[in-house]
Amino acid sequence: MFAALVLAALTASQTGLASIRYDVPPPNFAFPTPQGAKYLSDFHGRVVVVDFWATWCHVCTEELAEFVRARETFGDRVAVVTISDESPDVASTYLQASNIALPLVEDVAGAVFRIYSVSAIPVTLVLDPNGNVSYVSVGALSWTELSQAIERAQGNASASTRDGRVLQ
Repeated sequence: MFAALVLAALTASQTGLASIRYDVPPPNFAFPTPQGAKYLSDFHGRVVVVDFWATWCHVCTEELAEFVRARETFGDRVAVVTISDESPDVASTYLQASNIALPLVEDVAGAVFRIYSVSAIPVTLVLDPNGNVSYVSVGALSWTELSQAIERAQGNASASTRDGRVLQ
């Protein structure tokens, strides 16, 4: 169903996580919503949290609560998009059974995972309101790290600086 996932606005310099750089947009992609296809770039003007995860990853599933908390704390100023490359309906069934209402891209064909070169999860990106990468985390992410990354993306100078786990 999602094998037709549309990848758009890609450049040669943006072919994977290794090429993700601060202060430039990551690869754009489309995903289905009840209102029709939506692109990552459609969130321009808001901070966006993009999370790569899987149901079998305990760290990943624990982090989902932090993304829900981010939406509750920051409201409409923050959009959250989760991406799983598991078999159809595995991640959506998990979210539904867990009463977690987060947008999900079921990347069954692994297209988004490939374009970002995600091989280990979790991976979290925070984009500023201009759509540029302002934070990348590979591995477990705490509420403090996430909330500070969101505040920094919003332009709050009091937010913490990048830590050593973050891609430069």
